[in-house]
Amino acid sequence: MSFFPNKALVNGTRNNYRPNLVSLMTLCANNYMLLLKVLADKTALGERRHFFISDFLAYNVTIKEVTRYTSVISFEQESLSHSLKNIPGIVVSALHPRMTIRLYHDARMAEVLSTQDIRQVKPRYDYPNNQMHQQDEKQQTNQFLNEWLHLCLRLGQVNVELHS
Repeated sequence: MSFFPNKALVNGTRNNYRPNLVSLMTLCANNYMLLLKVLADKTALGERRHFFISDFLAYNVTIKEVTRYTSVISFEQESLSHSLKNIPGIVVSALHPRMTIRLYHDARMAEVLSTQDIRQVKPRYDYPNNQMHQQDEKQQTNQFLNEWLHLCLRLGQVNVELHS
């Protein structure tokens, strides 16, 4: 299921793009609910959950900040392949996508704050731009988070501690 609108709101030129707020807010609310499932009982600062997808791929979710109404988490993809040992660090960094996400508990929404080389994902970008961001970069980034969350919930295996 895609949360992308069928047509971007464009009035004559490319610079008049307006984000579809209903679509973005729906996606952020959906991501919040999925993140609650992914985090499960992990709510304290520094707690981590590790999802094994396959022999070569895993995801790490770490709680970085907890306040009364918000939490900040990092979500990283990890390649478990040993063939990356001889590859330069900058290339390996590009192969390990990561996001920083803020959860707004009072509004029940999750928003991607930063991803990879984008320190702050803006709601819209003029196009063309020097960084080659899409006009709807925020929508696409939050959709990408949604796909990661679905992947973790569908295929992820988690080590669970059993208490007796």
